[in-house]
Amino acid sequence: MKKLVAEFIGTLWLVLGGCGSAVLAAGYPELGIGFVGVSIAFGLTVLTMVYAIGHISGCHLNPAVSVGLWMGGRFEAKNLAPYILAQVLGGIAGAGILYLIASGKSGFELGGFAANGYGAHSPDGYNMVSALVTEVVMTFMFLIIILGATHPKAPRGFAGVAIGLGLTLIHLISIPVTNTSVNPARSTSQALFVGDWALSQLWLFWVAPVVGAAIAGLVYKSLSPEK
Repeated sequence: MKKLVAEFIGTLWLVLGGCGSAVLAAGYPELGIGFVGVSIAFGLTVLTMVYAIGHISGCHLNPAVSVGLWMGGRFEAKNLAPYILAQVLGGIAGAGILYLIASGKSGFELGGFAANGYGAHSPDGYNMVSALVTEVVMTFMFLIIILGATHPKAPRGFAGVAIGLGLTLIHLISIPVTNTSVNPARSTSQALFVGDWALSQLWLFWVAPVVGAAIAGLVYKSLSPEK
């Protein structure tokens, strides 16, 4: 239960910090942080949580990460469903807090609410194939980074830095394509508030990250040096 609570809190922070920066700060007049700032914010959420809860739950914060770690032989199958549920609920809680904050401004409009999308709902108009390839490859690389940085033979104490910077780089690459998911819990939390198109396109942001993570788990397992 402690592990599940940690995953709930960590995923809440990821959504509130990452999506919150996009909704509240990215377009703020004159002082907006832009998509570079949003990319950094997502990286910082993971970086901070790795050191805050990594020793409790492993700091997955992401159903795709849990699947990738399982495929890589680093996580037990019996824990997959509870972890994923905790992550999704944490993400929804984070989105709920963000909605309460954002809706307190006069003239508030929900808009895209940092939801992920493709086609007409891609930030720069990329189609479904581009979105699918982007999410599979970016999640694949994210899991390669995670599996490598947390390997017993990797330099100790620096996993959080590598993982946080990795997620920042992923966002710098892919925000224009899909608004960057690589995390089904993060996508679900925003889609539930937006509804409509966001829910109809949500399937891609579950399928692609999970597929990319699963492939990465198998690939890294075959490459990984022995403990």
